[in-house]
Amino acid sequence: MALRLEDKKALVAEVKQAAETAQSALAAEYRGLTVTEMTELRRQAREQGVYLRVVKNTLAKRAIEGTDFECMQTGLSGPLILAFSQEDPGSAARVFKAFAKDHERLVTRLISIGGELLPATDLERLASLPTLDQARAMLLGVFQAPASKLVRTLNEPAAALARVLAARRDQLAA
Repeated sequence: MALRLEDKKALVAEVKQAAETAQSALAAEYRGLTVTEMTELRRQAREQGVYLRVVKNTLAKRAIEGTDFECMQTGLSGPLILAFSQEDPGSAARVFKAFAKDHERLVTRLISIGGELLPATDLERLASLPTLDQARAMLLGVFQAPASKLVRTLNEPAAALARVLAARRDQLAA
């Protein structure tokens, strides 16, 4: 179905807006996936806060022009689906990785984060990035570690004395 010029402009504006607010972008070849499988991929992406769209390559090139993902323009060829991670950089990679486990026809072609084009083999590395909640928990653990070490260090002499007295009591009782 051919798009009218107004529809193309609206589509480019929509994808451009998603690209401007995104933290990372991926492009994957979806050739051979059924409509049901594509619907499942879109559902999973929506649940993870990922903007997912099949766009003609010429329109995609116009949409990402002037954004951090402009470096992807040279690799846009063939039937590709674009994914933009809105909430955290690894969410689109996690969606593609999980979906590709069951559907080998979804093949990641391009990965971009921070204006840098990464090889498609870095999908695993990007997918292993922690979510925002996980990163906060890790940071909280880092902040909490010195305080808990200090408490254990201050508590150890008294605990050692209690163990010595308990051992002496047991020794005298025997």
